Amino acid sequence: MRMPVRFISTRAAPGSAADVSFREALFRGLAPDGGLYRPLNQPNLKALFASFSPLASFQELAEAVCRELLSGELGSSAVSRIVRRAFPFGPALRPLEHGLRLLELFHGPTCAFKDFGACFQAAAMEELLRAEERRALILVATSGDTGSAVARAFYRRAGIDVAILYPSGRVSLLQEKQLTTLGENVTAFEVRGSFDDCQRLAKQAFRDGELARRLPLTSANSINLGRLLPQAFYYIYGFTRLAASPGAPAGPVRFCVPSGNFGNLTAGVYAWQWGLPVDGFLAATNANDVVPEYLATGVYRPRPSLATLSNAMDVGDPSNFERLLAVFSGDPRAMRRLIHGESVSDAETRDTLRRVYEEHGLLLDPHTAVGLLAARRFRENTGFTGELIVLATAHPGKFSEIVLDSVGVAPELPPPLKELAGRPKRSLPIAARFEELKGQLLSRYA
Repeated sequence: MRMPVRFISTRAAPGSAADVSFREALFRGLAPDGGLYRPLNQPNLKALFASFSPLASFQELAEAVCRELLSGELGSSAVSRIVRRAFPFGPALRPLEHGLRLLELFHGPTCAFKDFGACFQAAAMEELLRAEERRALILVATSGDTGSAVARAFYRRAGIDVAILYPSGRVSLLQEKQLTTLGENVTAFEVRGSFDDCQRLAKQAFRDGELARRLPLTSANSINLGRLLPQAFYYIYGFTRLAASPGAPAGPVRFCVPSGNFGNLTAGVYAWQWGLPVDGFLAATNANDVVPEYLATGVYRPRPSLATLSNAMDVGDPSNFERLLAVFSGDPRAMRRLIHGESVSDAETRDTLRRVYEEHGLLLDPHTAVGLLAARRFRENTGFTGELIVLATAHPGKFSEIVLDSVGVAPELPPPLKELAGRPKRSLPIAARFEELKGQLLSRYA
């Protein structure tokens, strides 16, 4: 039997023996030293990828890869239960124009790509907690879609409470509805500050000794491996499905990833490490361009985030950049060989939304528009002749106001979003101060 993948902190010293199991990484969230867990022994899955049928379902691919990653730790039946419960939905590969396709990731319960990771993590925790008489408290900071995906994935899960930190006034109206209308085991903390403030508060909570002693804290941001690893599955699916597409390409393939906290891109890089034969990745950001700047200059300069139309990407100090540095041993030249960075302005985002509708009759959300323009620009500037797959990260209905203002047409809301209209908002406003958050957590959950 293949040895299970072990995980280690991004801040562990070379040769450190402080590696942990998937289960430990799942429930800890952050490593004790404040680092992020990353795979220590990367599996070689080239032969498995080559064996996949182009017509295999997403669930079949996810189950096969998950077995390879967790064999020896979770039995085959447990893996099957987790995948079946997590993924009653899947991605869809859509041709747009010659050499460019969209991988639609918004067919889950909250109409955003983060449903994949959140639903897998919820199913995995449910499986592992089943026979144990203990609780888990999920603490998550969100710039938009993460919180709604986590809230829905963990809603009414036995033995699990959820506390969500979101920046007041910096998420769309529908995103806020998704965060604040569930209640029961889900509490939304409305933070007077930015997403970076929310992320800082969450990190402080995980490092606080008293909270660690008194609360069963774990995370569901992309800092948690239980949410990050399953995002690699749809890169594998998208690449595999190309072979079943009309006019299947024979040349190189690159994925273009709308990027904020960089968990989505990191998951794609992990799939590449496991043997997925992609040519590289495009990191498409909005004005919060610290990673494209790093790729261009070799200097990482985190800074306060700027509010943009693509608000889920408004991150000035992306957590998962630490994982990317670990992959490339801190060498910007090595990272640059695999990842190309592009930054797109709000004006360009609006123009792309309008042009795509005029050219294709298709409405996009602003995050996908950022990715699409970055992909087109990369092709024009480099002469790339292979296939570009842009991750379509959210349904345009989640950003109806922006789409209507940019295009003049309002997207039709899918059923999961229509259901939110009459639900009342329930949030707990707090200042961006750790002591206030800590007091709330202890009073509610200790």
